[in-house]
Amino acid sequence: MSNKRQILFPKHTEILEKVGENIKLARKRRKLTTVQVAERASIDRTTLYKIEKGSGSVSIAAYFNTLRVLGLQNDFLKLAADDEFGRRLQDLDLIGSK
Repeated sequence: MSNKRQILFPKHTEILEKVGENIKLARKRRKLTTVQVAERASIDRTTLYKIEKGSGSVSIAAYFNTLRVLGLQNDFLKLAADDEFGRRLQDLDLIGSK
C-alpha cells in the first residue's frame, strides 16, 4: 500500500480547517473534553487534535468516529449528496441524445 502524501490547495485546506473548527465547537457545546471524545472514538488525543485543526492526514474513519461520538454521524450522508454539477452534466447528455 502506498503512503503518498495528499496535496491540498490552500482554498481546500481552508474547507478542512472549517470542518475541524465545526467539530471542535460541537465538542465544546456538548461540554466534552478531548480525552473523552478521543477515548469514545477509539483514537489518540493527537489524532483528535489534528481533526479539530482540519488535517488532511487523518483517515476518514477517524473523522467519522469523532462525528459519531458527537451524535453527528448522519452528517456524513450529506457529503456529495447534492451533486448539482453531475446533474447538469447528466441533463446535457439527455438533451443531446434526442
